[in-house]
Amino acid sequence: MAISVKLDDLLHDNRMTLTELAERVDITLANLSILKTGKAKAMRFTTLEAICRELNCQPGDLLVFEDAAGRRAE
Repeated sequence: MAISVKLDDLLHDNRMTLTELAERVDITLANLSILKTGKAKAMRFTTLEAICRELNCQPGDLLVFEDAAGRRAE
């Protein structure tokens, strides 16, 4: 079971680049890339809040819990 990060989908929906989001959220492009690829082990709530603010989304839109088979848990 894992938490998946749907940052690519949200960036696409908002027609925003990773670089633009990094500037708006004031986070390094490298750290945002780690989050985007699912390699991050933690995220500060302030970062989550800033991302949600800029992408006009809820935390559940960004982070999705999936079971071992890749299905979203109910």
